[in-house]
Amino acid sequence: MTAEKSLFTSYSKTIQDGDLVIAYVNPLDMSAIHVKKDGVLNNKYGAFLHNNIIGKPFGARVESVKGNGHIAFLHPSPELWTQTLPHRTQILYMPDIALVSEMLDLKPGAVVVESGTGSGSFSHSIARTIAPVGKLHTFEYHEERVLKFKDELVAHGLESIVEVNHRNVCSDGFGLEDVADAVFLDLPSPWEAIASAKQAFKKGKVGRICSFSPAIEQVQKTCLEMEKNGFYDVRMFETLIRRQDIKTIQKRPLPTRDVVTGHANNNKSKKKALADEEKEKDNGEEADVAVAEGDQANGAAALKEGHVIVSKTVARVAGHTSFLVFASVFVEDDKAVVTADSKKGAETAMDLEEGSNAGDESNAGKRKRSMTDDGQKS
Repeated sequence: MTAEKSLFTSYSKTIQDGDLVIAYVNPLDMSAIHVKKDGVLNNKYGAFLHNNIIGKPFGARVESVKGNGHIAFLHPSPELWTQTLPHRTQILYMPDIALVSEMLDLKPGAVVVESGTGSGSFSHSIARTIAPVGKLHTFEYHEERVLKFKDELVAHGLESIVEVNHRNVCSDGFGLEDVADAVFLDLPSPWEAIASAKQAFKKGKVGRICSFSPAIEQVQKTCLEMEKNGFYDVRMFETLIRRQDIKTIQKRPLPTRDVVTGHANNNKSKKKALADEEKEKDNGEEADVAVAEGDQANGAAALKEGHVIVSKTVARVAGHTSFLVFASVFVEDDKAVVTADSKKGAETAMDLEEGSNAGDESNAGKRKRSMTDDGQKS
């Protein structure tokens, strides 16, 4: 399979024999499977025959043999692969992947250097972004991970875009020079690879680098090494997901206040107020359930009784993954410098030659005037 036919870089309408598909039960229950003739998928809903899946359009729901339930079979993508891949290491998830891809200016045709490969989560997103003519050089020190990832690349049709290298870049460097537009580091000690990463950047243009580190001490060492090697515009980001708490409440009129005391007026008895509050809670829960289950008619009916759906930002944000350090670097092109120096030297030589010629012409003019003056005197 080539990159042009890979399901990760192109789209196919129907499921074919041998295709990778995502078996979707719910957002928390997904799995990646290869569809094969006469194969069977078993889960809590029963048995699903692969023969009933082949030929169906991607996204179609297929019932189990006994009709106990159905599963949707989705088209694979880097986003879905990140949620279903076999974990060999900790991985990057889409919030961080999206920010890194934007800040590194990844685009079709770009050449990217990555270390370490890990489980290949980010590698799949990079491959889709730089396809069809880009190149990803990814490095991993663990040999078994390298072999497994190579098998995945062949199965996913990405071997022409991604080149996997078994190498410890912290001690041995990348071994690349003048090739990369962007570099991504996910290493225990990324500062040890900064100097080698600089050599990998294309000369004569600005390159971008990102380091992914969970601890702030790693960030400090990496930033110092970046500045030492001529990197500039060094910035750190942390990606956090802020959750919204959505619920249904009843509209209430603004309370009035006594003009003398300033206290809120409340003409309801305590018993009546508690009864109304309980009724509001029941109506709100009914509307929440109706909306959550997709019953738009009942949901709208519940809301007509004076209820509204509101959203509140959760104050506490959890879910720290890592710190992302970005920087830029410009690697001078030695050839361009030499050419500029040679041109400058040639211009200087021409100026000296022109000055010499001008001096000769001036001396000849003086001699001619002297001879003319001598002739007039005689």
